[in-house]
Amino acid sequence: MAPSPFRRGVLQFQRCALLGSPGLVPALAWCLTMVGPFPSVTRQGGPCHPPWGPLGAREMALLLLAPLGRRPLRTHAELPTHLLQQGRPAGANDSMTASKVMAMLPQGKNWRSMGKGLALGTLLTSFMLLLYSYAISPLQVSMTETPIPSACSSLRAPARLPSSSNASRSLSGRRCLPKRDIMFMKTHKTASSTILNILFRFGEKHRLKFAFPNGRNDFYYPSFFERSQVRDYRPGMCFNIICNHMRFQYEEVRKLLPAGATFVTVLRDPAYLFESSFHYFGRIIPLTWKLSGEDKLAEFLRDPWRYYDPNGFNAHYLQNLLFFDLGYDNTLNPSSPRVEQSIQEIDQRFHLVMLLEYFDESLVLLKDLLCWELEDVLYFKLNARKDSTVSRLTGELYQKATAWNLIDAKLYRHFNATFWRKVEAYGRERMAEDVARLQEENEKMTRICIDGGRPVDANAIQESAMQPWQPLGEKSILGYNLKKRIHKKHRKLCRKMLTPEIQYLTDLGVNLWITKLWSRVRDFLKW
Repeated sequence: MAPSPFRRGVLQFQRCALLGSPGLVPALAWCLTMVGPFPSVTRQGGPCHPPWGPLGAREMALLLLAPLGRRPLRTHAELPTHLLQQGRPAGANDSMTASKVMAMLPQGKNWRSMGKGLALGTLLTSFMLLLYSYAISPLQVSMTETPIPSACSSLRAPARLPSSSNASRSLSGRRCLPKRDIMFMKTHKTASSTILNILFRFGEKHRLKFAFPNGRNDFYYPSFFERSQVRDYRPGMCFNIICNHMRFQYEEVRKLLPAGATFVTVLRDPAYLFESSFHYFGRIIPLTWKLSGEDKLAEFLRDPWRYYDPNGFNAHYLQNLLFFDLGYDNTLNPSSPRVEQSIQEIDQRFHLVMLLEYFDESLVLLKDLLCWELEDVLYFKLNARKDSTVSRLTGELYQKATAWNLIDAKLYRHFNATFWRKVEAYGRERMAEDVARLQEENEKMTRICIDGGRPVDANAIQESAMQPWQPLGEKSILGYNLKKRIHKKHRKLCRKMLTPEIQYLTDLGVNLWITKLWSRVRDFLKW
């Protein structure tokens, strides 16, 4: 059953309250609304008005808490009529209305405890946003102020790294020099954090210049990437590596890199990607809150359009996420000619599209493309989920998930074919040998670095510097414990290979104050 007009209004107001910021959970949007009464909220595209007009603080808090209750609001008829009148100010009847609304909700200590937590979240989040608005002045960058002849993309890439000790052999067997100018399009739920760790290590080792976001660990995703989002950006600046989460916009990215930069990304079987995204992001997608039962994934796939709204907050996580991350419209009809045109455009722009299902083979191809050494692509699997949180897709669910993400399925099929053509060109036998070498070296580093030789639950991680970022409301991401006694020769490499993304960004000098403050709020409120 579709949500009532009133509930759609509530969700609309929650989206507006977030002002497009994906890093704040909808629950905090509810907290922010508690400071009412509410003026219009302005965001890109025009003002956003609550459909019921300004309300009192307590009244709005109760209404927005309703979706969390055991009995959701069924229709707008359940509400006092004055709530639906546009522009009616809150007045003396607030307490009486609040009492009526409270009567709809379950009573008890749980609600009082939740109210206290949300009130505290209100204060902390309001302070954070106020501090941000006064401390950070927006950088105004004209996209035409840098003439094309002097743009970064018009510069030729340097011939070599500062050190040529990394000289290797290319596919043809000739000596080559490592490439250092790289754009890695970091897609979601594709083992991209593991690849990020590889790029961080290489860039740090060779003192390369990263284009990092400012204050957080992504480029204001899900907004399209813009050069002005890069920390300390000035027109004409050049960088060696761009690799943080973004919604890809080629024309903006290419102007930050020298001509000849290498573009790479990674894809995953869309059915399994959907399963991972559904569980990881589910708590910040209001569209999924209506789902009941133990297997919410199966219920959603039984009739997706019953729950899905392409305009819903964070709805992009629920359909064709790869296509969305790469900068295209994920709501297109899969039969539209624009889908095939977009896939061909991706093919022309990216030098290598890796596949999670063939991760080691992908890294061998990456190593060859960039002319790196084997040591440069050694890895430990980062941000892996506990098996208990992974849904086992039956054959029927797999087919439904694939059909629901049909644009991503077409994208994946295309690059699965191009991937194996690259493997054929590399040589099947040679590939098998190099994959075996990579796995052997990874196992060797596991024995050297990891206490117990395997990942552990978040609660068992002994060092805070090794704690990975967790999804909201659960600790399902595994991490590692570093061995206490490691030979000096491997000590630094072991730590770097095991360092999670947030901590590594901090080590590289990125100020993640927004991300860290949000993390502390979550820890304090036990979210």
